[in-house]
Amino acid sequence: MKVVSLVVEGLEQAQESGLFEWLGEEDADIICLQDSRCSEYSLKGDVFFPPEYNAYFLDDFENPNRNGVAIYCKKLPKAIMSGLGFADFDSQGLYLQADYDNLSIGSLLMPSGSGGDTAMNSKLKFMELLGQHLQKVRNKRRDFILCGGWELCGHPIDAEESGNRRDLPGFSDIEQGWLQSLYANGYCDAFRAINSDPDEFTWWPDGDDAGGLRTDTHIVSMSLDGRINDASINPADAFSNHAPVIIEYDLDL
Repeated sequence: MKVVSLVVEGLEQAQESGLFEWLGEEDADIICLQDSRCSEYSLKGDVFFPPEYNAYFLDDFENPNRNGVAIYCKKLPKAIMSGLGFADFDSQGLYLQADYDNLSIGSLLMPSGSGGDTAMNSKLKFMELLGQHLQKVRNKRRDFILCGGWELCGHPIDAEESGNRRDLPGFSDIEQGWLQSLYANGYCDAFRAINSDPDEFTWWPDGDDAGGLRTDTHIVSMSLDGRINDASINPADAFSNHAPVIIEYDLDL
């Protein structure tokens, strides 16, 4: 099973840059997109609804031009879950999940935390709630693949210009600590499970000439650690300031 994920920074502009032609060549089983910045109902043209996929969207209720996530599934899921049950966040279009027999695949957009203390406090609150949720669902008899723009870095290797800086997105002590705690309690970074290469980055927040970060990944149930066949990042095709993450699993839907 191939799963592709990408923070598109606007689905319509990504389409104009050739996103759907590239996705057609990838022939993934599941496509998870984040930061769509549009309403499902504003999308014009069949290109956004490929016939070989079942397409699902969750928009920001108040302003569809921000946030938003989507999942494209070749095989019809048994259920779609919109949101995580977080009263302060579900209306913002941050999480969408496709459920199969024993596997759930989520498309997640972490709040950025940039823009001041209020934004960072909101991000930390979301992280607290998400951490509690992920520990709760560990007890379910199913595996989870959570694809997203996590806005977090786990290790210095994940930031091109880390040094001693703590002002990089997702690189503060508290954010790193949250991620490390998650990896110590039932989850793992699917990309790093089989790819330890340095200089593997997915996001250039200040453009191509600035330092890169690896903040986009699939965080998966630890039970899937041995079922990851291949993991790669494709910075060659530019659809946004983020690069697609492509991971193949030894799984069938």
